[in-house]
Amino acid sequence: MDAKVWMYLAYLTVSIGLTVWVARALSRNGLVFLEDVFADKRLADAVNSLLVVGFYLLNLGYVTVAMKEADPVGDTSQALEQLSMKVGLVLLVLGALHFFNVFALGRYRRGRLRQQAAAHPPLAPIGYLPPQGGSRPVNPAGPTPAGPTPGQTPPAPPR
Repeated sequence: MDAKVWMYLAYLTVSIGLTVWVARALSRNGLVFLEDVFADKRLADAVNSLLVVGFYLLNLGYVTVAMKEADPVGDTSQALEQLSMKVGLVLLVLGALHFFNVFALGRYRRGRLRQQAAAHPPLAPIGYLPPQGGSRPVNPAGPTPAGPTPGQTPPAPPR
């Protein structure tokens, strides 16, 4: 076999090995993130499985499409240079897919958390606002302490 065939075999071995390793690592470690994103374990497991399948399809499809090398491979050093270029592109595709997924899921999570925060008031109400007619509301806590309240003029002293 010539150097080009060996380069192809090495490229497929390294690329497929990297794809499987990264997919397993992302699947195992990303499940915690997905459970937080979706707040549902069953849904997180299902999405995790779908992401792994899509990851394999996209990356292995790219590996097979990018395998062909039009230039002749004269010696081992040229084969290694072309092999490193191909494996480097595979790694860049793996990284880009990973960051895209994290970005998209992070946006989904922020939107879900924003909706949950909007559904609940930040603090429980502690009283009622006075009517706009100027009358004072009834204090549900009981009588007010002696003395003027802020904004009220003190009573005139007795004569």
